[in-house]
Amino acid sequence: MASISDLSKGNYMRYNGEVMQVEELQHRTPGNLRAFYQIKMRNVRNGRLVENRFRPGDSAEILRVETKEYNYLYQDGDSLVCMDNETFEQIYLDKNLLGDSLAYIKEGVTLLIAFEDGKDPITAQAPPHVVLEVQYTEPGLAGDTATRTLKAAKMENGVEIKVPLFVNTGDKIKVDTSNGAYVERVK
Repeated sequence: MASISDLSKGNYMRYNGEVMQVEELQHRTPGNLRAFYQIKMRNVRNGRLVENRFRPGDSAEILRVETKEYNYLYQDGDSLVCMDNETFEQIYLDKNLLGDSLAYIKEGVTLLIAFEDGKDPITAQAPPHVVLEVQYTEPGLAGDTATRTLKAAKMENGVEIKVPLFVNTGDKIKVDTSNGAYVERVK
């Protein structure tokens, strides 16, 4: 057990039996009152944000978290099969750990996976951008680069996103995995 004052932003801790990641930590001393720590924590399982106050002498269980890069191979039911880039060991990763970015990743991308005590994966992070090929979109016209008008495009993994008018079928584009937004066209 460690003291609350040992925590910093990004640390993982166990709070009420759940694994939490510290998102914001403030030490406050309001006038004549005693000092306290105001901590915002995010539950890594369900994504809920929790805010609580702690006294400086309170203790917390800080978790040892190891992060490793894994290569995403394929989907198997409710799991993703990933391979360690160094030892070639395969693990099964729950789809829910990736959240909304799961729709925009494809086989072969590198995921950053965090493990609690080297056993169970607690978080997974997709790369910030991924390059996808446009399977179908309405043809664009020459000179359609002046406006910010968007059209629908179906990507190689079946997801539909909005792209500028100048993007055509067969083009490769960079997509933001956090929200599915078009970033740029790739040569």
